[in-house]
Amino acid sequence: MVFLTEPEPARGKALDVLPAVRRIVAANPGPMTYYGTNTYLIETPEGIVVLDPGPDDNDHVAAILSATHGRISHILLSHTHPDHLGATAALRAATGAKVYAYRVSADPNFVPDVALEDGDCVAGLTVLHTPGHASDHLCFAMPGGVLFTADHVMAWSTSVVSPPSGDMAAYFTSLRRLLARDDRIYLAGHGPPLERPHAYVRELLAHRIMRENAIANALKDGPTDTHTLMDRLYSKLDPRLRRAAERNVLAHLLKLQAEGRARQAGNIWMVADNSLNVP
Repeated sequence: MVFLTEPEPARGKALDVLPAVRRIVAANPGPMTYYGTNTYLIETPEGIVVLDPGPDDNDHVAAILSATHGRISHILLSHTHPDHLGATAALRAATGAKVYAYRVSADPNFVPDVALEDGDCVAGLTVLHTPGHASDHLCFAMPGGVLFTADHVMAWSTSVVSPPSGDMAAYFTSLRRLLARDDRIYLAGHGPPLERPHAYVRELLAHRIMRENAIANALKDGPTDTHTLMDRLYSKLDPRLRRAAERNVLAHLLKLQAEGRARQAGNIWMVADNSLNVP
């Protein structure tokens, strides 16, 4: 796949993205976050909406408050992974704005002020429940074909699907849901905007299907475990990403198991019709 890159964004300031949309990139760069989490500031008729407060970082919260002058009407959360959720409590305490997130949180310690359902509308943004990367993952559609895709689709990288909250079958379904829409640009939780996104989403889906087929074929060589499969299929991967790759392998195996194409015995996986005498 061909991914997009961008120069490292300026820190601590709101950067123009589109009319009525700015972003502040948190100072949490890494192999899983690119230059950092994108916190979006969206001008709406109801006030300034903050989408994804970002990591638990006082400087990042201060930058959000400075850019909005504290006049925040809504706090939206795409999902409850720490790099998106971490600053939520501090931002809510500083502004009094309510927090909107999916009704069933993947984090047992988090409960939104307002529980969202698929199809809801918040400050002119339409809610799309897109599980896969996380069970509580939401995208938000803005009029004019703009879709905030958080970690579901990112231009700089593929997304990690880590069970149990991550579900590969759901991820496939959510990708196909986006292909049925006519959005013209994606604004992701990390990295640059993605214009004319449909070809890229088709590539993402084809890539995951290719990986799944490779895993299914590897099982035909005999019982194995997730680490061995990861090592075989991702041998040239950056060592810092190998753990995430192993989680993706597990997600694929669980999907194959649900489809009756693989089975598990402890830490060992095999094709479903394997005759090896394993309890």
